Amino acid sequence: MEVNATFWIGFNAFVLLMLALDLGVFNRKAHVVSVKEALTWSGVWISLALIFNGLIYYWFGEAKAVEFLTGYLIEKSLSIDNIFVFVLVFGYFKIPAIYQHKILFWGILGALVMRIIFIFAGVALIQKFHWSVYIFGIFLIYTGYKMFTEKGTAIDPENNPVIKFFRRIMPVTNQLHGDKFFVKQDGKRFATPLFLVLILIEATDLIFAVDSIPAILAITQDQFIVYTSNVFAILGLRSLYFALAHVVDRFVYLSYGLAIILVFVGLKMVMVDIYKIPTFISLLVIALILVFSVVLSFLKTRKENKINGQENQNL
Repeated sequence: MEVNATFWIGFNAFVLLMLALDLGVFNRKAHVVSVKEALTWSGVWISLALIFNGLIYYWFGEAKAVEFLTGYLIEKSLSIDNIFVFVLVFGYFKIPAIYQHKILFWGILGALVMRIIFIFAGVALIQKFHWSVYIFGIFLIYTGYKMFTEKGTAIDPENNPVIKFFRRIMPVTNQLHGDKFFVKQDGKRFATPLFLVLILIEATDLIFAVDSIPAILAITQDQFIVYTSNVFAILGLRSLYFALAHVVDRFVYLSYGLAIILVFVGLKMVMVDIYKIPTFISLLVIALILVFSVVLSFLKTRKENKINGQENQNL
């Protein structure tokens, strides 16, 4: 079955409806998102993605359904890196939890637009210049290697070139003004630190998109599959942040798992003309790497907590 305009219009209408319900109904008033609420919404988004995956199976067959699920799993796992950045940025600017939801809503909306551009450009590039597959593959292998060998995530907003440039063209207040992005003082418009955080989140997502889009293009170049799996992963990112923000430091080995996944999909792209790894095998490998890295992370932190607890009892 061919993907026609009806599928694109229907899916985008669904996305707009969910975004409108999110900001206009469920989160009309600023509030602190509880872990319970975040877990509930995470479950909703994951369930919607799986239901849509079932529809993909019904409409286009098993192969496309496996491609969607593999792409969704890749994007979902790589999006956890965004959560690390969110935690660091919000902490640096001391953004109260009550305002974080609004920032992430508009940040993710901007991320959707950027991903659309990246996806169509990437697919077009590969279809027109097949050799670009090797460039993407080598880039992913290099990125995975760097992620594996470099420890920690450094955030220095004041020296960020995007933030520096913005400060030159528009003044920024020293204090927050509720949930406002802009305020007027003495007849002059000022941006607030809340808008600076939004810019920084958009800039970092642009960097992450450079990694994640080539990774999913290693699985499929079907624009509809790439686009929909990306959108579902991004739409669930905000609730995933509120669910994991308090325990994100426990995923000590996850970055290594993500690095291995990037190297794996990079090799898949480089080898595409020699041997095409079946998508189902890719799905299995990626899922096993993720589970293994998360389990190892929790075992390590659990052991450290026990040792620290015993040391505190001995004091």
